Amino acid sequence: MEGIRAALFGVAHPHSRPHLRTLQHSSLVSDIVLYDEDPAVLEQIRTAHEEKIKAAYTDLDQLLQEEDLFLGIATFRNDLNADLCVRLAEAGVHILSEKPIGLSALEIERVVAAADTAGVKLGVMYQNRYHPVSQEARRLIQEGVLGQITSCEARLVTSQVQFRNPDHWLFCKAQAGGGILSWLGCHYIDLLRYALRDEIVSITALADTLGGESIDVEDVASVSFRFKGGALGSLLAGYQLALSIKGYIGPNYDTYVGVWGTEGRLFWQPTATSTDLYVESAGQTWKAAPARTFEFNLPSLDAYGGVYGLAFVEDFILAAKGEGAVPATGADALQVARIIEAAYASNETGRRVDL
Repeated sequence: MEGIRAALFGVAHPHSRPHLRTLQHSSLVSDIVLYDEDPAVLEQIRTAHEEKIKAAYTDLDQLLQEEDLFLGIATFRNDLNADLCVRLAEAGVHILSEKPIGLSALEIERVVAAADTAGVKLGVMYQNRYHPVSQEARRLIQEGVLGQITSCEARLVTSQVQFRNPDHWLFCKAQAGGGILSWLGCHYIDLLRYALRDEIVSITALADTLGGESIDVEDVASVSFRFKGGALGSLLAGYQLALSIKGYIGPNYDTYVGVWGTEGRLFWQPTATSTDLYVESAGQTWKAAPARTFEFNLPSLDAYGGVYGLAFVEDFILAAKGEGAVPATGADALQVARIIEAAYASNETGRRVDL
């Protein structure tokens, strides 16, 4: 299969370099083009990671005029990313965007419409769906191992804002749109939707800025919700770990996902070094061994999301070629954004918000 020409739009995003490494690892990508308005940062990245990089631009109009692109990885700042995605759609480029795609649900809706009109594929980087544990949990739930699902719980607690540069645009509401919910909590909202194959229809939430830093987005949030199928759920998200180091490595995460049903439960820790899925079931087919542990040992890969992140991106490329479905769509991004906006509305009004 002939490799595609892909472009990475924005090299200063927190995830830009991992995205670049993903493209470099992919056998489906032959050529990479870079764009950033900062020539110094652009040259630094190009020099340090030259594999497959064929061109670099500081002029977006020039790039879109001169390059015949198949795929664009969109990693602009949240308040700028939706406009970029619309430009790419109008240029006939398939788009795989960093979450949340846009500053608001309204902006994301505009991107979804632009992609539909142009006939291009639009995906969002909810790559945690492709972790083998997520896939196995989804399969077991679908098979009825847990019986009727009654509740679920997720926790995403990470390093305090002081370790993440309080001056970064991520902590400015006008540029980021929101705080911990829109930046990291969104992954776990999507993961619960994916694992349960069900939609959240009602939300109650509390959110606040309690960490002592001068930021105008929430650094802790507690969200309760109901799924269409009747199950109740919750998410605790926060920049709260005091024993952390700068960056995204080290003892910087405390995470958990659990699902309960009338016949059993399952749970795992998504960011654990060794990710195991623990399952208990009172079902007939599990009588011989009602409690089981599924172990997953993944090879190391410096792509964004490792080997499963690479698989996620390659499946998007294949979907854009007409082979299979988009792993996480623009519609998924839009639904998660609506849930998060409902959580913010609930926090402001003190009332439940129904979608």
